[in-house]
Amino acid sequence: MSSQNSTLRVVQWATGKVGSRAMRAVIQHPHLELVGLYVHSAAKEGKDAGELIGLPATGIKATRSIDDVVALKPDCVLYMQEGANLDDICRLLEAGINIVTTRNEFFYAPKMRPEFRERVLAACQKGNSSLHATGSSPGFITEAIPVVLTSLARRVDCVTIDEYAYIPESCSPEMVFDVMGYGREATGEFDQGMLQHMAEGFEQSLTSTSVALGLEIDEVKAFGETANATSRIKIAEDAYIEPGTVAAQRITIAGIRNGKPLIQLRANWYCATELDREWELGDTGWRVNVEGDTPLDVRLNMPRTDEPVAEQMGGYTAHRAVNAIEAVCAASPGVKTTAELPQVIARLG
Repeated sequence: MSSQNSTLRVVQWATGKVGSRAMRAVIQHPHLELVGLYVHSAAKEGKDAGELIGLPATGIKATRSIDDVVALKPDCVLYMQEGANLDDICRLLEAGINIVTTRNEFFYAPKMRPEFRERVLAACQKGNSSLHATGSSPGFITEAIPVVLTSLARRVDCVTIDEYAYIPESCSPEMVFDVMGYGREATGEFDQGMLQHMAEGFEQSLTSTSVALGLEIDEVKAFGETANATSRIKIAEDAYIEPGTVAAQRITIAGIRNGKPLIQLRANWYCATELDREWELGDTGWRVNVEGDTPLDVRLNMPRTDEPVAEQMGGYTAHRAVNAIEAVCAASPGVKTTAELPQVIARLG
């Protein structure tokens, strides 16, 4: 258990865009202490944590050894690598180390992959530790915001969350074309790999919210749609999306109750607003529409700051995780959802 006046010892695991932003937040946090850093790259091994993110030296040297991390006996590991290494996660939990992660695989235990669920829950019990998955989306927008907005209601018919992202603003041309598939020939078939990846985390997150509201869903349906450019779109020098090729994608993850959507997220990711389909697209951010006896229509835009866009966006995911550390360290053993933890409050001073 932690107290309001305690300092929690934290290890940062991986330093991508989100991990680097999280580590910066830990270093600057009044009630957290960075005690370790795990990296995958040999080029980063041995480097000072501060040096890796443009801050003064911290005295914390990056390691590629999980033995080093376990030996530190931290209160929490911020696990933010690409992909989930189940062996590493279970070893940390078995050692009594709590984990806050932004990985999609761990939002809600009953919907986790069976092989993940069994091992993680056993590791939590063995180590008397907790694991919590969070972030901006899924997480904040699929759990914290719907719970707050529906706290006014006694009847909820449907909660629809539209997420809007103008992709070229925060992604490299290689990401736009090679990874996300914009500019490809319009075949009418959606990228099933992308759909499956999206569905895993959002299905868990939306299901956990429906359970918290006492309105359990019967099934989750996931499907994707594309829209095409109606004119040539410049992405970078000598890099264009041509007319008639894919310029926008919409992924819908819908929790169905009694044959109708009860809670759903629509991820609207676009490279242009002039499309061959009539999609309502907003500025980067979210729109949450609550239908019921106390209807609400709330927009949450993300105004630009003077930071590079990718770094700013990383903060939305990283900071939610950092702010959850105290509640997770104080929780009983197991995989914890947002509804099972106290309200996450940013301790800023």
